[in-house]
Amino acid sequence: MGVQKAAWGLTGQELRDALVHAFAEKQRWAARCLELVREVDGQNLAHDHGATSTTAWLNAVLQVTPTEARKMIATAAALDHPCAVTAKALSAGAVNEAQAAVIGRCVTSLAEHGPDKQAEAEQFLLDKAAEHDAHALTVMADRILFVIDPEAAEEHQRKNLDAAEKRAARDRFFTLSPDGTGRTRLTGVLGAEAAAIVRAALEPLCRPTDPHDHRSAGQRRADALTDICALALATGQLPDNRGEKAQVVVTTRFDPTHQNLSEGMLDTGETLSAETVRRLACDARIIPAMLGSPSQPLDLGREQRLFKGPLRRALILRDGGCAFPGCDRPPQMVRRPPHQSLV
Repeated sequence: MGVQKAAWGLTGQELRDALVHAFAEKQRWAARCLELVREVDGQNLAHDHGATSTTAWLNAVLQVTPTEARKMIATAAALDHPCAVTAKALSAGAVNEAQAAVIGRCVTSLAEHGPDKQAEAEQFLLDKAAEHDAHALTVMADRILFVIDPEAAEEHQRKNLDAAEKRAARDRFFTLSPDGTGRTRLTGVLGAEAAAIVRAALEPLCRPTDPHDHRSAGQRRADALTDICALALATGQLPDNRGEKAQVVVTTRFDPTHQNLSEGMLDTGETLSAETVRRLACDARIIPAMLGSPSQPLDLGREQRLFKGPLRRALILRDGGCAFPGCDRPPQMVRRPPHQSLV
């Protein structure tokens, strides 16, 4: 065996050839590792060493994660049977370990279709592995029945779609979780149909408003979600909430000396800056209230808007949208949801 040259001393072509050779060698060793894993599992070596499972044993011996260990065990079993041809290809360096895992997982899942169909699927994916990576093979594997058994594929797809829709309906959720720093984290899961509806509503409002719009894509989506909810509130067609129209409620104090509003508090208990309160008050329904010393309401006035009718139309003609500093809302978005302020 010749002495290997240092990588820095290789030419471009030599580097390429050396890398291809080293990668093929890595796959041969991967095949050997999987062969050993299969034997470890078959002999139940984990039990002899006091481990609860082969997964736990591999985790302790090789320091691989449980997920990686389970994947190794499954791939090793598949390469032993029914994917013996793939095992030979991996040992020869003709496919890589990730590709072999995809092929093994796919062929194993076809057990009910018989060994002939399994062999046909294995050979199809092996042929494609020469030109496609593991991700592309996964896409092909998901539709392998359309290649080896088109009639069964239609029925299989129908059952899978039905199961997926039921699973999506069961697992759907949406939560708003304040983090205590003035921010709220949104998490959730939607089915394909619900996600399509949300996406269709968001996309028109996600586009940059002008060349100077430097918001990130995530920021534009966040703003679009807020705008859609604002539009829904503005319609007045949402169901009542505890006898009240759906609305955002902000409580603030009015300073008669400085003719200004103070910080505001949402009905959720979170605080808004005075600047935000002033912006909301531009198009809110205002209800003046007189409070006693223990903050008990002594008198409530009638709600009123500061800008409405002809005055509002004149402002839209003059400003072309929101005139609040830093806000680029178009006219249709300026009419914010009914922000009811108690002052």
